[in-house]
Amino acid sequence: MGLFLAFLFGVGNFAAHRAVLNSDHPMLARAPWLFQMMGGRFSLALEFIMLLGAMLMIAQGSTSWAWIYAFYSAVNLGAAWLIVTKRI
Repeated sequence: MGLFLAFLFGVGNFAAHRAVLNSDHPMLARAPWLFQMMGGRFSLALEFIMLLGAMLMIAQGSTSWAWIYAFYSAVNLGAAWLIVTKRI
């Protein structure tokens, strides 16, 4: 069950991340060069690495990683909403 929820959070994180990259928000122009590499795809790869790490830890029975990833996802989705709706 934890893996399934982490996967769903990961899908939401990827969708939010892509929406932010497509938003053309002025803040993206000031992002560090590392996150601008390959048109933002490098940052999506980092997002995948975080999801993979969380899912591997959850598969080993660590419930704290599930809560940490859920909290990260909530903050990430909130920040993406603020950026896409131009409230920041």
